[in-house]
Amino acid sequence: MRQVVLPDGTHVPALGQGTWNMAEHADARPEEIAALRDGVERGLTLIDTAKMYADGRSEQLVGEAIAGLRDRVFIVTKAYPHHAGRDTLPRACEASLRRLSTDTIDLYLLHWRGSVPLAETVDAMEALVTRGLIARWGVSNLDRDDMEELVTAGGANCATNQILYNLSRRALQHDLIPWLTERHMPVMAYSPVEQGRLLGHAALREVAKARGATPAQVALAWLLARDGVIAIPKAGTRAHVAENAAAAELVLSADDLAALDRAFPRAAPRPLDMLNEGPRRCRNANSAAKASKSPRSGSGAWGCPTSTPDVTRRSRWRRSTTRSIAA
Repeated sequence: MRQVVLPDGTHVPALGQGTWNMAEHADARPEEIAALRDGVERGLTLIDTAKMYADGRSEQLVGEAIAGLRDRVFIVTKAYPHHAGRDTLPRACEASLRRLSTDTIDLYLLHWRGSVPLAETVDAMEALVTRGLIARWGVSNLDRDDMEELVTAGGANCATNQILYNLSRRALQHDLIPWLTERHMPVMAYSPVEQGRLLGHAALREVAKARGATPAQVALAWLLARDGVIAIPKAGTRAHVAENAAAAELVLSADDLAALDRAFPRAAPRPLDMLNEGPRRCRNANSAAKASKSPRSGSGAWGCPTSTPDVTRRSRWRRSTTRSIAA
């Protein structure tokens, strides 16, 4: 398995395991746990999760899956932006540690930018490192202007930026990715097959057929061909894990890469895309709480802001005001 080097010299696999949409259904739990454990055996030892995923149940799933394997696994999890303050982030981190059944998080990310000043979040993250609760920290869904502000605010120790990056989301190659590359800060690419929407594309299927691979493997191999990129596809079954793992062995030719470049041209520069899963889930949870007449005081369900716009551009989903934490 090819390795990517984090700024502090730590090596992690270029292909990891995502857990978004896992731990949502009890009947799928045994296979999801088996899939994560199988992935570790195949070298996919970086596992990404978040408090937001299944309202913490994904972290619990990961904790159960890595029982007896903790020394082989690199855990990445994420905090809500409204938990990113100096007083709230420690409690959020401690709650994640309990759900993960571990005493240290290998990489703790700010899930997206909210209303807490970045300087305050940096100080809170560094305090967690000092306490030994996390080994290092990073961010997710931050554009270049955010990253520049982060570094100016003392965030030079940021280990990664987890962003929406795949064949159909290449506009960030103009600006953000070169900025990260110049600073030796790896990109962690989520939704590498665009939640499955890439898989029916004719050009992707043509390359896959010629290489004796699947479209998903080609999409992953395209990312893995780039230096400093960590891909974190979700795989809730052992068969899906095996398919993903095989992508690490697929080397695309120059002709393959050129064909994909023609089929998926780089878009003009624009604000960073992000999946609107956070805002959408907040809206759905708030609607359910309202229907049951049991909203939390001062916030919506999940500790979400009570007004959440439907967005796919990072610049429009930047303000989150609540401070409550549900462990």
